[in-house]
Formats: sequence, structure tokens, C-alpha cells
Amino acid sequence: MLELIVLGTGGATATAGRDNTSFLIKTERERFLIDCPGGIIHKLKKVGEEPQEIAYLFLTHIHPDHIYGLPSFVHSLQLEAKELFIYGSAETVAFAAKLLDLFELRQPRLKYRTSLLPLETGKEQDLPGGVKLKAIPTPHHSSSLAFRFTFPSSRESWLFSGDTPPHPPLWEEARSVDVLIHEASAPKRFFELYPQLRQVHTDAYELGRLAAQAQIPCLIPCHFFGEVDFSLQEIAAEVRANYGGKLIIPHDLERWTDLMIKKMA
Repeated sequence: MLELIVLGTGGATATAGRDNTSFLIKTERERFLIDCPGGIIHKLKKVGEEPQEIAYLFLTHIHPDHIYGLPSFVHSLQLEAKELFIYGSAETVAFAAKLLDLFELRQPRLKYRTSLLPLETGKEQDLPGGVKLKAIPTPHHSSSLAFRFTFPSSRESWLFSGDTPPHPPLWEEARSVDVLIHEASAPKRFFELYPQLRQVHTDAYELGRLAAQAQIPCLIPCHFFGEVDFSLQEIAAEVRANYGGKLIIPHDLERWTDLMIKKMA
């Protein structure tokens, strides 16, 4: 069974109900963490997961709300005789190395080891347990990648966009996935007020329109801005203006299995 654990759904500014966006994919054998903002250890324990069981971390890009918790994560596990494999673009893993070295977290005295692995884009790569990974560059930042995971147990593909404006190569990839987890940072009214946002993010209305065109079976919006005032009901309404597929508006610390998603109307 596959499980998606929502560790955070917010953007750069957290709110009382939403922390920075991060996810845990749980398979029968492995745990794949996507992005590492602050408080990851605390949130994992709140949902009943053991941080030391995570061996694979995927970083979408180097903006603080996606990577600033990495030193704390490694520091918290320094007495564990384990290894963490950290994946991202070449720019991201180089930045992650500097960040860890700033806190002397790659020293031989630490039992917890880190291996930094730059990803080749546009090509499927093998992960443990027969999982396939494809990294797709996105234009949010020079370090940005989206991640497509294909799981042998269910033969399903889940695509995580990271932060990104609408990007045709990413949407072409999305046409063949079962679940798309894509940012919908705010309703379109804020993008009309601040049009520069369209260069780096996607609004809820545009996400719904593109998801309808790509015939996405299941859509999970995320990365909701905390700096401006709107409700998740407004996000859902804008997506639904065009999109009629399965829609999950996630909340922090929720769990969704592949079976739950399949049973949705």
C-alpha cells in the first residue's frame, strides 16, 4: 500500500494551521521525504512516523522554506548509525553540502551520515524497492526540480511539482500520472493584484484549467500563501471552475492512501 503523509501545506509564511509544504511518501519498504523545512522531526512524530526510518530526501530547490530544516533534521539524528541519501539538482545538493558544513554536520564523529546525489534530469532512475524516479526542471528557480515517482506495487505515478509557474514540459509529463501534487499558492485575484507572481507561482484557477486540459485523475493543490487572506474553500472553488476530477484539498498532518484515493467519487 502507498501512503501520502502531508507534513505541511503552506508557502514561505506559515500560519497557525499550516506549516511550510513538505510530504512523506510511505511504501511497504521505504520512506521518501520531499523537502525539509523546519519542525520535520516534530511533525513526523505527531503522525506516528520514526524519523530514523527515512533514508531518502528529495529537495525541490534551495529556497529557505524548502530546505532550512535540513541541519536540524541531521543534527537531531546524529547518534543514529544510519545514512540519509539527499537528492536534488546539482545546485541544490551543492547548497545542501554548504549548509550542513556550516554546522559541521558531515564530520566523522557523527554516526548519522549524509550522501549528496545530484540528479540527471529527463531520465528515469531506479530507487530502492523498484521505485522509478524522473526529475523535471522547472523555472521557479535555477535549482528547481519536480519529481515523478512510479511505484511497482500499484503501478501508479505521483508527480510533485514543487514551486513553479505554469510550465508546459511539466504539464506534458503530468498527462500520464495518476496523482498530481501541484502548488496553488493563492486565488487568481492576488495574481491579478501582483502580476509578478505569475513568473514564479501558479494560482488556483490556472491550476484547475491546466489540470482539466491534461485530464489529471487526482489533483492535490498545496503551497498556500500565508501572507494574504483567503480560505481553502476559495481555492477549491477556483479549481472546480474547470476541473471535474478527484480533488483533495489537503490539511497538515493528514494521511492519504492510494486505496482511499481510488475510492473517491
